[in-house]
Amino acid sequence: MKRDEMLAKLEDRHSKWDILVIGGGATGAGIAVDAAARGYSVLLLERHDFGKGTSSRSTKLVHGGVRYLQQGNVSLVMEALKERGILRENAPHLVHDLRFVVPNYDWWEAPFYGIGLKVYDMLAGKYGFGPSTMLSKEETVEAIPTIRTEGLRGGVQYYDGQFDDARLLIHLCQTAAERGAVLLNYCEVTGLTKGADGFIDGAVAIDLESGREHEISARVVVNATGPFTDSVRKMDDESVKNMISPSQGVHIVLDASFLPCESAIMVPHTKDGRVLFAIPWHDHALIGTTDTPLKEVVEEPEAFEEEIEFILDTAEQYLHKKPQRSDIRSIFAGIRPLVKTEDTENTAALSRDHTIHIAHSGLMTICGGKWTTYRRMAEDAVNHAAMLGQLEERPCPTRNLRIHGHCEEAENLGDLWIYGSDAYPIRDLIRQQPDLMEKIHPDLPYTRAEVAWGVREEMARTLEDVLSRRTRALLLHAQGAIDAASGVANLMAKELGKDAEWVDKQVQSFCAMASRCLPNERGVS
Repeated sequence: MKRDEMLAKLEDRHSKWDILVIGGGATGAGIAVDAAARGYSVLLLERHDFGKGTSSRSTKLVHGGVRYLQQGNVSLVMEALKERGILRENAPHLVHDLRFVVPNYDWWEAPFYGIGLKVYDMLAGKYGFGPSTMLSKEETVEAIPTIRTEGLRGGVQYYDGQFDDARLLIHLCQTAAERGAVLLNYCEVTGLTKGADGFIDGAVAIDLESGREHEISARVVVNATGPFTDSVRKMDDESVKNMISPSQGVHIVLDASFLPCESAIMVPHTKDGRVLFAIPWHDHALIGTTDTPLKEVVEEPEAFEEEIEFILDTAEQYLHKKPQRSDIRSIFAGIRPLVKTEDTENTAALSRDHTIHIAHSGLMTICGGKWTTYRRMAEDAVNHAAMLGQLEERPCPTRNLRIHGHCEEAENLGDLWIYGSDAYPIRDLIRQQPDLMEKIHPDLPYTRAEVAWGVREEMARTLEDVLSRRTRALLLHAQGAIDAASGVANLMAKELGKDAEWVDKQVQSFCAMASRCLPNERGVS
């Protein structure tokens, strides 16, 4: 997947695209995969990098949603559990089982949560990841060695899925490209075009690298921009009311000593009504999340001081090693594009179902939903788009569509397991250029080969693309990523043919952004 080749395909096309997708997150990439797999001509445009926003800042879980069961949304839970199983089949190199433990400190917790999780098992049916069981105090401590033992009675264990969101997104983009879709990052849609009948028939976009403007014709335009949904809708009609009720979710990352095991902790009810997770992820401990209503959507959401304190305070109640501010390796925040209801004060109560809206002009918008159900959302969206654009109806093939990198034995690929089958050409790259075996930083697991691969094959264009999304350096160790920035930028410059001025600007821009992920040097709100 090379950007210059994608750009050439855009410039060479003079006929209408069947579907133009605006937005390169989970929803947009899923739609591109589905539509291209059905044989439709598809163009996806993203104004930043793929997954720049919400889609790379999740809790890294593929799950049915225990909390949604508690809310009584059984249909969403069943759909998510089914999609969880399908995703594990289609991307086994990225999705794996993870044992969760719900620690019990009060007498009523074991039977209460035990019954609820048995219902969760039942709803999963053949897509289940493993049965839930009751644990004694000793078994709970064995599963979570760092659990707070004072007052501990036991626990309940259940199984869900874990993944790397940004890596899955890149592999979805590659899957779509392999089936004929054209996808471009750093190509911003600046306006929508309409025919004489008032119906939208395309868009105007600017390639942000060259500054060149492109006029694009399409039978259907799909708005899949997540938190920025309403800004695209207002390109069509400035008078529309907002349909997004944005909510911020914050996570902190600690070193593995806080969770030195292969099991996760699930706190089913915190003081703000959310579920809190502490999960092992890339040999670190990731803890979150929050659910804070926002008045406006911003490009770079930043954790509020009270959100960080909430996570630390809650984690302290369940870990015998109490995490301090100084223990935090990185902090990151994402914005959930929840669909507005009458009650916008309590975003934790808003549905995670997706919504499809078709404007009078024919602009199709899809919003809401969650990573786990991205495939089902895409299927629904393409079904609507085919009808709206009067395209030939074709069945959805993604139920059994293997995602790029599919590999049944990823655990045998060593440190490159997350690349799946791409690990083999990366190894070849190292054999050809042994200097690429060098790590980008002593405290990070990534090599110079992964930087080169991200630039050559995954359309990484900026330092942030590589350190935040092609690798997860920024999320795992913000200071380490800052320290590695200059060396990585110089390597990228060689790959991209850039000069020293480009390197300086990239390092300056990245370090300013990355400083917000540090525990003490951020200007918290």
